[in-house]
Amino acid sequence: MGQSPPQIFSGITPEQFSTLASKAQAAGIALSGNSGTASKFGVEVAWNYFPATQQLTLQCLRTPFFVKPEDVNAKIQALMKETLG
Repeated sequence: MGQSPPQIFSGITPEQFSTLASKAQAAGIALSGNSGTASKFGVEVAWNYFPATQQLTLQCLRTPFFVKPEDVNAKIQALMKETLG
């Protein structure tokens, strides 16, 4: 399936990004470094974090045919809300 538009989150402190990376790691998705791509079960996501501007961009790059990109984006939104309060 196709890519979804990038989701941009502002005001993400380095500590919050570290928490997000830890949660992703616990779920089996290795977010290492400030940018990169990771995949699990056919879902591929990309991230780019800028500590200086505290901006995080997350994008769903690919999903298997049985997963909608919108569902992945909803999970990302839920994770962000849970982590950031």
